[in-house]
Amino acid sequence: MNLQNDLILRAARGEKTERTPVWLMRQAGRVLPEYREVRSKMGGFIELVKTPEFAAEVTIQPVDILGVDAAIIFSDILVIPEAMGLPYTMVEARGPWFEKTVKSEADINKLRVADGENDLSYVCDAIRLTKTALAGRVPLIGFAGAPWTLLAYMVEGSGSKTFSRAKKFLYTEPRLAHMLLEKITESTIHYLKAQVKAGADMLQIFDSWAGILSPAQYREFALPYISDICNALHGVVPITVFAKDAFFVREDLGKLKCNTIGLDWTMDVAESRALIGNEKTLQGNADPCLLYADFETIKTETEKMLRAFGPSKHIANLGHGLYPDLEKEKVKFFVDTIKEFRF
Repeated sequence: MNLQNDLILRAARGEKTERTPVWLMRQAGRVLPEYREVRSKMGGFIELVKTPEFAAEVTIQPVDILGVDAAIIFSDILVIPEAMGLPYTMVEARGPWFEKTVKSEADINKLRVADGENDLSYVCDAIRLTKTALAGRVPLIGFAGAPWTLLAYMVEGSGSKTFSRAKKFLYTEPRLAHMLLEKITESTIHYLKAQVKAGADMLQIFDSWAGILSPAQYREFALPYISDICNALHGVVPITVFAKDAFFVREDLGKLKCNTIGLDWTMDVAESRALIGNEKTLQGNADPCLLYADFETIKTETEKMLRAFGPSKHIANLGHGLYPDLEKEKVKFFVDTIKEFRF
């Protein structure tokens, strides 16, 4: 199916675009009253993720309501640990929680390598339904969590400011950490290939907890596994790697076989371009808190961001996900400002 709007795919491939494309992390979420209405029909977040019809509906909402240049499938990074045999629950106002965590070699041996098409068929079904409903209007982005970030949850058992249990595991059980990371990586490759087969036009790898590791640990326990995923999917569809707070490995990220590197708002654009090089497209990097400001400030700062990145090899986005208490009108204004801007 030919896409009516392929700006994001062209930008990711480094091709010339008429304007800067834009999408937003967590664009299908609580910032939209329409999402909250669908969510209220479900038992909870995980039930929504696992119901393809509703997951497809909320995936498409931001395209209709905000006018973004891509949809991203509504899912969760923790579907991989669950598919491997480590189920989780989502505790309201607290986040994910795992009743069982990985502590030993026996625990790792009990985990299976997930099969994307069968173990995660509900995500693939949601992708197929979304693609049909989008009817070629915009591309659909698939995604997965990076292996280190998934290990962090599987060992820690929940979100954390420090992930001290997970980091302790790296220091005290490095061999087991690599065993677990290899299993997660293999599962993730199967999963992302299944997403592409189902119709995903582009992929993003989220390393949400990259910034809590030292540069040396990141290079040992995170980067090689992201590299394995990029190598396995290279040339299939455009791939974006977003490693939150990983300012210390931007040069390394530039060497990955991916198309786009996501930046957060702490990363200077010119410095990032110098470190990453001119081959890659850059994504980002407005501070989500900018969208609490008045309309004039949002416009000024957004245009300043666009000028800093320049007219090519840039996909506009936030430096992290939308916060749930942001006003929908201001989020749409941010998107419109980008769409109207011309160099």
